[in-house]
Amino acid sequence: MPSPKTQRFAVRGDHIQLDQLLKTLGLVESGGAAHAAVEAGQVRVDGAVETRKRAKLRPGQRVSFAGETIELVAAEG
Repeated sequence: MPSPKTQRFAVRGDHIQLDQLLKTLGLVESGGAAHAAVEAGQVRVDGAVETRKRAKLRPGQRVSFAGETIELVAAEG
């Protein structure tokens, strides 16, 4: 089984909302699709299922969805 892909995402400001992250990365087609994925329990944050669609994510956290792992890092500057 192939290992999941990990990518880094630079958070501008102090956080990004979960639904915005999924949409920005193109992992879902729309905000509605992001909300449906979260409601269905398909998204994990730091290894735990996240049920808050607009959870505030900060640098240092990891999001797993659809075989992808996103590592949040602080934006430079």
